[in-house]
Amino acid sequence: MERIEVELFTDGGNEAVVRIPGRRFPGVLVQGDSLHILRSSVAEVMEACERGDLVEARDSAGLLLADLEALLGRYEAALDEHGMGRPY
Repeated sequence: MERIEVELFTDGGNEAVVRIPGRRFPGVLVQGDSLHILRSSVAEVMEACERGDLVEARDSAGLLLADLEALLGRYEAALDEHGMGRPY
């Protein structure tokens, strides 16, 4: 393990926006439990598609999209707050 100093753009809670040395733009640090939840959400969409349950797939995908939009919104707000453009 290597210890490094990072720049923290948001509070240090779940989904912190940080920039590691050598990177132009920050990224989002997703905690392991949050990553597992995202993966489970994708699996729910896939399982519903495999069953042919498009209503359930759409509902699950909608919830996943809302979670990702919130995460992206947090990232973009941190960039805006620090006067940074977006990498996309």
